Amino acid sequence: MKHYVRTIWTVIAARIAVLRAEPERGEITTTVIVTALMAIAAIAIIAIIVAKLTEKASSINLGIG
Repeated sequence: MKHYVRTIWTVIAARIAVLRAEPERGEITTTVIVTALMAIAAIAIIAIIVAKLTEKASSINLGIG
């Protein structure tokens, strides 16, 4: 049992050392925020276009009724 704990501890320590050595570890937050804002903007633009198209289509007189 001691051997397994020591192995796991060594693997975790090595992984932490690798994560600390990577210079890009703080960029993910900025990337996620920018991506989320772009997705929200795209949804808003699509909603505006759909509303304008629906309004225009409703105003077309087909001569029925």
